[in-house]
Amino acid sequence: MPRRLFRASPSKLLAWVDCPRRYRMQYLDRPAPAARVQRAHTSVGVAVHNALRDWWDLPAGRRTAAAGAELVRRSWIDVGFRDPEQSAWWLALAQAQVAAYLSGVDPVRQPLGVERTVSLKTEALALHGRVDRLDDRGDHLAVVDYKTSRQPPTADDARTSLPLALYAAAAWKMFRRRCVRVELHHLPTGTVAAHDHTGDSLRRKIAEAESIAKEARAAEADYAELGVDAPSFPARVGPLCQWCDFRTHCPAGQAYGEEKSGWAALEGPAALGVTRPS
Repeated sequence: MPRRLFRASPSKLLAWVDCPRRYRMQYLDRPAPAARVQRAHTSVGVAVHNALRDWWDLPAGRRTAAAGAELVRRSWIDVGFRDPEQSAWWLALAQAQVAAYLSGVDPVRQPLGVERTVSLKTEALALHGRVDRLDDRGDHLAVVDYKTSRQPPTADDARTSLPLALYAAAAWKMFRRRCVRVELHHLPTGTVAAHDHTGDSLRRKIAEAESIAKEARAAEADYAELGVDAPSFPARVGPLCQWCDFRTHCPAGQAYGEEKSGWAALEGPAALGVTRPS
């Protein structure tokens, strides 16, 4: 019998790369250990993404910057913030960022896909994932990913991103149209970091994903035999431990510095030159 393909999303593959212990707790342990409450920066990102998704569901005549800001308000997730004042401040900032971004988007030029699920099968891997936006650029397709992080992404970030490359390869195969362009749209600054792959560079990214999947598959086989005692899931101790959703279940991670607060990622220099509440 042919071997079953290893099913994974790009986020699942990267979870294995980041920390096998977290991978086990997130994807294999049942019941899964309780994760910490969602952090504020995740709440901001989810609300912004939902607003940008829902904006395209509006009639073309109602796709305005102001409508986008209102969608942020409706989508707002008041979780992880230090207090109501901090949440309200970030809501206003997120509304301003979305409105500024949408003021430069053609409301009539409908994307080929919004929050579109794409999939790709190789000899070893059954990949699936969701693209923020898939644009029809005439002679080619482009993968667009929204970013709300403090630090603006670079062209190198776009070039090295495994998820973006896999999304492009999947879209190319699904729609039978060339898709090598990947873009990171940074909402706080309005900048775009882009890269144009080649067929060869996409194949290299697919090979990278298959290599990760091979390691994860072998570890899962150990888990099926030995359970939580399987030696294939060591904690990869480092700065990410301070942000890990499963930190309370991992003594090795707890030993690495203090846990970051729920709003820690929102602190620091402002991307838009405004003063953030401390």
